[in-house]
Formats: sequence, C-alpha cells, structure tokens
Amino acid sequence: MDRHDIEKRFTVVIDNGRLNHSGSSSLFTGFAISSITLIVVTTFALMSSFSMQPQRDFSGVKIDIKRVIPHLPLSSEKEGERSDLLKQQTQVNEKLQVIEVFSGDNLSDKFQKRVIEFVGDGCEVNFIMTWISPAEFFGNREVLAIESVFKSHPYGCLMILSATMDSPQGYTTLKPFLDRGYKVLAVTPDLPFLLKGTAGESWLEEIKTGKRDPGKISLAQNLSNLMRLAYLYKYGGVYLDTDMIILKSFKGLRNVIGAQTLDPSSTNWTRLNNAVLVFDKNHPLLLKFIEEFAKTFNGNIWGYNGPYLVSRVARAVEGSSSYNFTVMRPSAFYSVNWLEIKKLFKVAKTEKDSKWVKIKLLHMQRSGYGLHLWNKFSRKYEIEQGSAMWKLVSEHCIICEIGSAS
Repeated sequence: MDRHDIEKRFTVVIDNGRLNHSGSSSLFTGFAISSITLIVVTTFALMSSFSMQPQRDFSGVKIDIKRVIPHLPLSSEKEGERSDLLKQQTQVNEKLQVIEVFSGDNLSDKFQKRVIEFVGDGCEVNFIMTWISPAEFFGNREVLAIESVFKSHPYGCLMILSATMDSPQGYTTLKPFLDRGYKVLAVTPDLPFLLKGTAGESWLEEIKTGKRDPGKISLAQNLSNLMRLAYLYKYGGVYLDTDMIILKSFKGLRNVIGAQTLDPSSTNWTRLNNAVLVFDKNHPLLLKFIEEFAKTFNGNIWGYNGPYLVSRVARAVEGSSSYNFTVMRPSAFYSVNWLEIKKLFKVAKTEKDSKWVKIKLLHMQRSGYGLHLWNKFSRKYEIEQGSAMWKLVSEHCIICEIGSAS
C-alpha cells in the first residue's frame, strides 16, 4: 500500500466522521483534520525511510543496565567519623566529670563547716590556693610555695581547694607542715554553693547541660579561674597560684591586684594577672569579674577567662567611685617575666647577666611581695646551686629541701 492509498482511505474516514457530526464547529473540524493528516503522513514517511535502510544484525550486541548509586562513605571513613565523634564526646564527658567532683551529696554542709572552722580560728592572713590536677602532681615546686607562705606568715592559714589533695595522699604531702604546727588544710570545694546567687551559677548550669561549649582549653583551668573569684567573694582573703614564692608579709595589703606589664612610655599598666588576688569578701570588683566570666566565657583562648578577664574589667571600672582597689606595679609580684625566668635558675655566666640578676634581686628586696615562677615554662629548669633562685629559696623555705625542687 503506497502513500496515496493511505491518504485516500483516511480522507474517506474523515468524510464519514464529518457527516456523522454535522452539528460540530466547522473551525474545530478543520483544525482536527489538518492535524491528523499531518501525523499520518509523517509516520508513513518515517516507516518508508526505515524500510529503505539495510537491515543490521543486533543479535551480538549486549546492553548492560547499571544502577547509578550516589557516593557512599567507605567503612574506614565511617569508622573515622565515628571515632572523632566518640573522642569529642569523651572529652566533653571528662570535662563534665571535673564539675561533678564538686557537686557531691551533702557537700555543701561539709564544705561550709570546714571552711568556717578553719578561717575563723585566729589566722594572721587567710591564704587560698586551688589544685585540680591529681595529687601525685603536687610536687616539690608546689611544696616550696607553701614553705614560703609560712616563712613570711607563721601564724597564717592556708586552705587548698582541691578534691584530689583532700585525700590520704594529699594529707601525706601536707603532713610535714602539720607536724611543725602550721595551719594548712585541703578541702573539696562545693562549686555550686560558692557560685550561688552570682552569674556564675547559671554559667555552671549551662556547662553541665551542654548549652554552653566548654571549649578546647582545660575546663579545670577555667574552673580554677572562677573558683578563686567565687571563694574570695564569699569569704575574702589572699589567693595565690601554686608557683608563687612569697618574699614578705601580705598583712598590710588590701583589695590589691598586680600588674604584669607596663607601657614603657607612660608607665601605665597594660595587663594584669590573676595569680595573686587580695580582696575583702563581698567586694564589688570580684562580683564584676564573675559576671564577666559568665557573660563572655570563651573556652578556646588561653587566658581569656583569667588574666585577660581581670584586665578587661579593671580597665572598664578604673576610676569609678563604686570600686575601691589598687593595681600594684609588676615589681610587687611579676618582677621577672616568663621569657627571662630561666636566668634566675642558672648561675650567671656573663657580666651582663650577673648585673641583670643583681638588679632584679635588689628590686625584689625593696618592693617585691612575691615572685611568680611561671611553672609552665620554668618547671624544666633545675635550680643550680649558687643561682639567684637558690638564694631566694634558701631565704624563704622551712623544710629547705632545695635540691629536690629542681
């Protein structure tokens, strides 16, 4: 059958359809006929074209149908991601466990009773330190700091806020002082009790419930920063880092914080440090420090919640009549910076170094109340016999086992 025969037959079909639907619109009928005719003619042309092509044998052609699957991580990738998540969770849990140590059952009653009995018993000066590392890490350097406290304050009291030192091992470390009649006590602190009624209370709750990121910096370090502020606000006294060597009595100091650095051109302080804090209880500056800690806490920057914090707040309120405090010059507590502290541990080899050491010792003798040893940097140095540090420790020790502190 050729194309003309198909066109003829199709025309007949259309004509019959037109007679059967004479009531329809002539415009629609014309459009429909034209469209159908075009489809039929085109189809016939394609069939004719295909029949004219030589036939090909496709029997040997194989068609593989494959599913396209999106990239899935390899098992090693899954394990790596799972390991990272577990590691992060473990780190968070370990940090939170540090807090739980200070939140035991009936801890508040025990803590309050022990503190009140200790500080209310005629202490010349009330000193506090914090220690959150294991008790075995409380070494001879830290013992030297305690010796210097009692050398200058034989009737002073020293409380160490520490769950690890409040133990048989901690008692063994402190026993030589107790045997000599000095008042030193390690107490497990009750952090929720110390922070109650301050901005630190809500901060602690946010950390415990995961609403606040504890950050990469040791949470224990930041808890120490906060704990010293909270304790001083509640009880008052003198806070000391465990790497401070006390050179003279603190009895005349009141509401004091030390400058670490000065602007050489103006001699105004540029940074404060929180390794030594001397404050009355309920001092408004301490409350301001705690508020700043809770409001701007950043656990990823070293010192942000410690030295930088006290510097920010002190600068903001400096000169205000609502705050009464004194910023002491670096010679009071920080006469030697962490970059130069090594020179005190070594015997001077040159005339220049010898002169530098003599000047520093003279400054300490005249205006120094203490010397920060920067243990983080100086712990690796031995105290050489004949060095400036050997002389300082010899003059401010009680047990005086200097060689063991190297």
